[in-house]
Amino acid sequence: YGGMGLDFSYNIAVAEELGNIRCGGVPMAIGVQAGMATPALTRFGSHELKKQFLVPTIAGDFVACLGISEAGAGSDVANIKTTAVRKGDEYVINGGKMWITSGTQADWMCLLANTSEGPPHRNKSLICLPMNLPGIHVARKIDKMGMRSSDTAQIFFEDVRVPCKNLIGEEGKGFTYQMLQFQEERLWGVATALTPLEAIIQETIEYTRQREVFGQPVLHNQTVHFRLAELATELELLRSLLHRAVALYVEGNDVTKLASMAKLKAGRLTREVTDSCLQFWGGMGFTNEVLVSRFYRDFRLMSIGGGTDETMLSIICKYMEILPRK
Repeated sequence: YGGMGLDFSYNIAVAEELGNIRCGGVPMAIGVQAGMATPALTRFGSHELKKQFLVPTIAGDFVACLGISEAGAGSDVANIKTTAVRKGDEYVINGGKMWITSGTQADWMCLLANTSEGPPHRNKSLICLPMNLPGIHVARKIDKMGMRSSDTAQIFFEDVRVPCKNLIGEEGKGFTYQMLQFQEERLWGVATALTPLEAIIQETIEYTRQREVFGQPVLHNQTVHFRLAELATELELLRSLLHRAVALYVEGNDVTKLASMAKLKAGRLTREVTDSCLQFWGGMGFTNEVLVSRFYRDFRLMSIGGGTDETMLSIICKYMEILPRK
């Protein structure tokens, strides 16, 4: 379908390299296109759907977005309220989506909607939704603290009609398909953080070596250079965890637990690195002129988007079988 036929490890190599862009928004937008809105279509979609949506998306002629989160259901995917009711050979869609990356410019959405009244983990389906259909209203572009180069939209659906043939895979399997997509999304997110964090630590070393306080470089304080050494060590541990998870995933294993661990650690480490390093930049760190302040804003999303830290902890607990049994 126009791709290079490479395995997922190449996605991660690209994600790490995109860290050199020196902002979070562009790699995130590319990640939505390459590893968040398209894996389910690639794995479970019909040949016709792939020709209609996947081919132009891979070519870069279409912009894709992922329609999961809602105002009342972010990480709690099972609680989404958007419905797609089958009427004849069409689905009629009503509801809305929130925090949709690339939503103001997308040509199509990988939409998760309730297609039946059944149990919340078995009543959802993924649908390829063209964004130019009547009844789709892009309400606003959300003004965000960070990731400002990436557009994020609130979108409403009012009696939107889409052919039933736009269903990805089987009806009622959408929740399962989306959980599989989340594995790739979370691993991509971790990978995009590695190079920026490395750059922040290195630039902080260089700045604190030049900046003098009380007659000596800031870097010469043991508190400072020990802290930077600790952060660099944590970063390398995260890199190793990511690469182990990716290797297992490429071999066909379920890496939900490891992906969740990596996502949790990445969210916490991005906050730790950016906050600690910004402190060492002093007043300059509080300006918009330096990279550390931009990453401080951009990467705060890591602990929220794609599943919060708390959601990652719940998943890890489930796989470790340490939650109370119901």
